[in-house]
Amino acid sequence: MVEFIRALRAAGVRISLAESQDAMFGVEEVGIGNEDHFKSTMKATLVKESRDQHVFDYYFPLFFASNVPPLQNIPDNLTPEEQTMLEQALRSLAGLPQALQELLQQMLDGQAFDKDQLQDMGNQSGMSHANEMGQRSWFERRMKQQSGMQNVDDLIDQLLEQLEQMGMGQEKLDELRDMLRQNAEGLSEQISNFVGATLAQQMATQEPLPKPDLMDVPFTRLGQGEIDQIRDEIRRLAARLRSRAALRQRKAKRGNPDPRRTMRANMKYGGTPIEIRHRSRHVKPRLVVICDVSTSVRYCTEFLLTMIYELQDQVASTNSFIFISDLTDISMAFKEYEPQEAVYKVLSENRPGYYNTDLGNSLNTFRQEHMGLITSKTTVIILGDGRNNYNNPRLDIAQEMQHKSRRLLWFCPEPQSQWGTGDSDMWEYAALSDGVHYVNSLRDLANAVDNILADG
Repeated sequence: MVEFIRALRAAGVRISLAESQDAMFGVEEVGIGNEDHFKSTMKATLVKESRDQHVFDYYFPLFFASNVPPLQNIPDNLTPEEQTMLEQALRSLAGLPQALQELLQQMLDGQAFDKDQLQDMGNQSGMSHANEMGQRSWFERRMKQQSGMQNVDDLIDQLLEQLEQMGMGQEKLDELRDMLRQNAEGLSEQISNFVGATLAQQMATQEPLPKPDLMDVPFTRLGQGEIDQIRDEIRRLAARLRSRAALRQRKAKRGNPDPRRTMRANMKYGGTPIEIRHRSRHVKPRLVVICDVSTSVRYCTEFLLTMIYELQDQVASTNSFIFISDLTDISMAFKEYEPQEAVYKVLSENRPGYYNTDLGNSLNTFRQEHMGLITSKTTVIILGDGRNNYNNPRLDIAQEMQHKSRRLLWFCPEPQSQWGTGDSDMWEYAALSDGVHYVNSLRDLANAVDNILADG
């Protein structure tokens, strides 16, 4: 149980010492006679988050199962005449390498690999140096090569061919083939279980490696589990940004003294400046957000929209649009639903396309239908990689938007080294913008949004 808990920790499951004790106390109460009760008790005390349940279920049988598959002794299912034919067929295959002959006999006898065999194969494959479960499939292949399991189908065919030549009926041959394959699958499963259990045991002897902060993991390298974690954390991140923005608002109200407002407020004191008034230096931003939802930047768009709409009390107004080949107004979804629900609905209804991104056409639609949203107080944010699939980038519209707005900012997930390559028009868009934020991780995105709130 202790090794199992350590392996779960090494696999990334958060388990405290108190929770480990709870597992021990729980098992002491329910006992170990019933496997289902034992497993349920362990899971209830050790697993706190739904994303960790599959990790628990994956590792549990590696520690608490026999890992020895059921095999059948095939000669016991044959008549004496058939057993004699089988012995003669085996003698006719005496030219095979000794290891393959032994493997074939082992399959016929329904004999599982013993501990020494598995350990020798593991040592020859170099498994003693393994330290993570991601290497499991590779070591399984190596051990199957060591055992000869990769040649099983050829062995079975050769044996059955000899038996057919000796006159064994087709029905019996098919039955024999099925039994041999079942035993072969059992031996293969035994190797797989051994590799998994060994790796889990070796993980349990090591301290868990520190995981990179999700704030700094590039969006392109996020796994599904990490994306789910970010979705859970983004509301807390937005709360921190909101607190920071609110503090700036309070400080802004204590800016430079305002003589005009001070004199007006102190008329009741005969003009004596008893109550000092200050100029407000910070104005909440008005946003127009235009986001690419093609495959390459989809997660970045999801997180940006969620973050901005979690911060609506720090924004004067927000109008949002998405595009692939053309523009879609999504502002209404955020008026009807909570931010995360709205983002899920928008992305579900607007599936990513392939090789059809056309920002130029989308900008043209914006000019025709929504250009009135941009005023001298508006901050325009365009999130995308500036790739137009060789379509017209409509730089004239981007320039018009920059002139009409307070500022036009790009959030680009691609580094500058990739700008201008292939169908990228990013250098041209950058030249017509007031600034470009590189947003390759959640921290980049949060900093970019915070900068906008800081300079509303």
